[in-house]
Formats: sequence, C-alpha cells, structure tokens
Amino acid sequence: MALIRSVFQDELDGISQSLVDLAFMVSEAMSKATTAILTCDLKLAEEVIVADEKIDDFQHDIDSRIIDIIARQQPVASDLRALVTALRMGSDLERMGDLSHHVAKIARMRHPDSAVPTELVEIITAVGKAAIKITDKTGLVISTRNTEMALEVERDDDEMDGLHRELISILIEPTWKHGIETAIDLTLLGRYYERYADHAVSISRRVYFLVTGKFAS
Repeated sequence: MALIRSVFQDELDGISQSLVDLAFMVSEAMSKATTAILTCDLKLAEEVIVADEKIDDFQHDIDSRIIDIIARQQPVASDLRALVTALRMGSDLERMGDLSHHVAKIARMRHPDSAVPTELVEIITAVGKAAIKITDKTGLVISTRNTEMALEVERDDDEMDGLHRELISILIEPTWKHGIETAIDLTLLGRYYERYADHAVSISRRVYFLVTGKFAS
C-alpha cells in the first residue's frame, strides 16, 4: 500500500511540475509577444504564433495524464480535489497562451508598421512587465503552494487593472489623433493583457483553496 501511495504521489508531483513548466512557456510567449508588438518584430511574432500550438499540445497532455490517474487510482477527498484543480489550472494557462498569441497576431497584422504609437510605448511596456511578473509569481505559487504569495498575485492584478484603465482613458480623450483602427488595436491589446492577468489570479485562487479549503477573500 505504501508503494502504491508513493507512486501516486510521484504522479501528482509530476502533474504539478508540468503545470509549472506550462506557466514558464506561457510567460515566455507573452514576453516575446510584448517585444514583438513594441518593436514590430515579425519573426518574434511568428514564433509566438507557432508556439501556441505547442502550448495547447502540452496542456492537452496534462489533461490526459490527469484523467488517466483519476481512472486508475479513483482518488477521493483532497487527492481528487488536487487533480480537478490541476485540470482547471491547465485550462487557465492554455488560455493565457492564447492571449499571448492574440497579441502577437496584432503585431503581425500591422507589420511593418507599429500598432503602438510612440507616446504609448511606455504604458504598453509597463503592461507587458506586469503580465510577466504576475505569470512568474503564479508559477511559484503552483510550485510552492504558498498561500501568502497566492494573495499577492491578486494584488499584482490591481496594478494591471490600473494600467488598463489608464490606457482606456488615453484612447477616449478628445485629443486622440491616431484614428479608429489604432484605437481598436490598443483596446484589444489592453483587454488581452487584462484577461491574461485575470487567468493568473484564477490559478492563484485555486491554489489557495486547494491548500486552505477556503476561498480567498
């Protein structure tokens, strides 16, 4: 029985590590997508777009492994909760990869022109840095199950929300001079980054609940 439990724990640890690896892949994708949108780097944008399929495949593999464990081990209580939570976290991470893909597609669509006017480079740079910060911390939350850090992710999201509001306020100013097309691009970019951070918060909340049995307030 002890050996069976040890094998099962190894499988659970493997799922957790795979989620950490997926978080790293997603962070790298958003980092490259942000660079692509700021520098009009078509090659980098294409790398992100191609890598999204790898992220999808990686997430599907995690799901398959989790379902296989559930079928074989028939876990109950906390073990089942951990596996179901892992399924949901994988889905959140996959969606974050999709949002990185969307950012890269805007860079590709506007190439060789820039989707970001010069005066907005600073705020998009800040938004990109906030996204990477929150993803990297989320990966640590998954790895360590640190509940204090999980709560920090939600506070980090406040920074992203503030930047998003600042961006929208610029876009609706009467003095806006870059046309409707650019305004739409930037509105979409703002939304992609905001939703990206929201998924990171969702993951951290799931970890908090997994550890404490309570929802983060």
